[in-house]
Amino acid sequence: MNSFTTQGDPSEYLERLMQAGQQSMKQFDEALAMTVGVRGKKPASAGQMFSPFALALDMQRDYLTQVWRFWNAATIRAFSLGTKAEVQPERGDKRFKDEAWQEAPYYDLLKQYYLLTARQMHDLVDSAQVDNKTKLQLRFYARQFIDAMSPSNFPATNPEVIRTAIETRSASLANGMANLIEDIRKGRITRVDESAFEVGGNLAVTPGSVIFENELIQLIQYAPQTSEVERTPLLIVPPCINKYYLLDLGKGNSFVEYAVAQGRQVFLISWRSAVPEIGQFTWDDYLTKGPLQAIDVVCDIAKVEQVDALGFCVGGTIMSCAAAVLAARGENKLTSLTLLTTMLDFADTGDIGLLIDEGSVALREATIGGGGILPGKELAFTFGTLRANDLIWRYVVDSYLKGATPDAFDLLYWDSDSVSLPGPMYCWYTRNTYLENNLKQPGKTTQCGLSIDLSRVKTPLYVLASREDHIVPWQSAFRSKDLMGTHPRFVLAASGHVAGVINPPARNKRSHWLNDDLNCEAKDWLDRAKEVPGSWWPDWDAWMKRHSSGTIPAPERAGNEKYGVIEPAPGRYVRLKSN
Repeated sequence: MNSFTTQGDPSEYLERLMQAGQQSMKQFDEALAMTVGVRGKKPASAGQMFSPFALALDMQRDYLTQVWRFWNAATIRAFSLGTKAEVQPERGDKRFKDEAWQEAPYYDLLKQYYLLTARQMHDLVDSAQVDNKTKLQLRFYARQFIDAMSPSNFPATNPEVIRTAIETRSASLANGMANLIEDIRKGRITRVDESAFEVGGNLAVTPGSVIFENELIQLIQYAPQTSEVERTPLLIVPPCINKYYLLDLGKGNSFVEYAVAQGRQVFLISWRSAVPEIGQFTWDDYLTKGPLQAIDVVCDIAKVEQVDALGFCVGGTIMSCAAAVLAARGENKLTSLTLLTTMLDFADTGDIGLLIDEGSVALREATIGGGGILPGKELAFTFGTLRANDLIWRYVVDSYLKGATPDAFDLLYWDSDSVSLPGPMYCWYTRNTYLENNLKQPGKTTQCGLSIDLSRVKTPLYVLASREDHIVPWQSAFRSKDLMGTHPRFVLAASGHVAGVINPPARNKRSHWLNDDLNCEAKDWLDRAKEVPGSWWPDWDAWMKRHSSGTIPAPERAGNEKYGVIEPAPGRYVRLKSN
C-alpha cells in the first residue's frame, strides 16, 4: 500500500509532504540564484539589478511559493486538521459570502486558486516596464479579465447557483434564460425592478412647474414651502449624462425638497436625452441653451440681476464654463457657485480616464463628431466597467444564473435611466477635458466665441467632493478651489459619487470632513480635517445663508407673464427614454 492508503497518522504524511515541498522550493531557489547571480534577493527596481527575464523568474518563484503554501493548506483542510485559508478575498468582496466557499473543500480550493492567480496577474502588471498611464491601462483591463473569470460567474462553479437550481427543480435556470432573453431585447442588463418606480409617481415628486423649454432643456420652478424665501433664486444644473431626479428621488430623500424647505426659490434644469434633431448640438449649445439661457429666465421671473448656481458632476463643469463665459462678457450674474463632485482639472481622472486616449477620441470625432448620437446605454456600460463586480457580474449571476427578480432600489433605477448625448458636444468635452485637460489653462479654449479663463470668475465658491468617489477623485475636485472663485469652502463627504451627495440630514448617516485651511495639498488637508457626523447639507445651507441678500414674500404662482406654466413638474423631457 502507498502512503495515501496506509492506515496511519495523516499528520505524518503531511509532514513528509511539506518536507518534499520545501526541498523542491530550495532547489528552485538555488537554480534561480545561479541564473541571476543573486541568492534570495529581489530587484530594487525593474531594470536595475535584474533583467526582465530574471525578474519574471523571481516573480514565478514567489508565485510557486504561494501555490505550494496554498496546496499545503488545502491538504491540511482536507484532512480536517484545521487551518485558515491561505488566501482571503479583499474586504467588501461579496462574491464569496456563501458559506460553501469556506466550508466545502472543492469550492474553497476554487476560490483560493482564483484569488491567488488574480494576485499573480496584478503583480505581473505592476512589474511591467512601461510608462505610468500604460501601466494603469494594463491594470484596468487585467481587472476586467480577472473579474470576468471569477468562479462565481459560472453555473458549474458557483455553489449558490447549483443549490438554487436543485431547490427550484431547475426553474431558476429557466427564469434566468428568460431574463437573459429580455435583456438582450433591451440591450442592457436589468439591475432593478423597474415596475416599482414611476417618474412623477414615486420619483421626482417635489411640487413644481415647467416654466420654460427649448430644444435642449426644460426649466422647472419649484413651489415654495415657506412664507418667506431667499431673494436670490437658486439654479441647479444637474449632469447632462443622467436624469435630474437623482436630486429629487422621493419625499425625505430629495436635495431639491430640502433646499425648498430651507426657504429657497429653486429652479432646476431638466436635460433632454439627445434625439436626431439635436444631434448637431455642440458644447457651446449646451452652454447657451442650458445655464446661460436659464439664468436669464430665472432673473426675469424672480426680478433679480443675480442667481446662486449649483452644478453637479458634469453639470458643475458646464456651469463653471458658463460662469467663465459670463466673466469674459463682463456680466456679473452669479451671487455664489456650488460645485458637487465636479472636475475642472483633469490631470487625475481615475479609471475612467484610462478609457480615453487620442485614438478613441479621434474615432468618435470621425464617426459622430460632425453630427450623430452617443447612445446612453454605451455610457452606462462604460461606467459599469469601473466597478464590474458590483455593477455587472453581480447582476449576471443573480438574474441569469439564479433566475432572481432584481430588488426595487431607487438609485439603481435612476442609474439605469440613461441619457444620450449629441456627438459634437461629447467629442468636444472628451478632447478638452479628459484627453488634453484644457479647461484649467487660461485662454486654451474658446467657448461661445470667447477666450475662456476660469480664474476670471470672482464668485464665492463651495466645493463638495466624496471620499470614495471612483468617477471624480476627491483630490481632483479639491483642486477646483485653486482655479476659480473667491473665498472657497471645501467639504469632503463620506462614501462615493452618488451616496456622498445624496445624504439627507434626517437619516443621520455617514459623515463629512471640514478644514478651513486650504493652503495645502489634499492629503495634508485631510490629515488635519475634523470629521463631523451626519450630512453635509446643513453646512452648505449655513454657507449659503452667509451669502444671503435677504428674504422676500414667497411668490404666489410660478412663472410670470412672459414665462407661463407649460406643464407640471417633472415635465416631459425627464420621462423620455434613451434609445
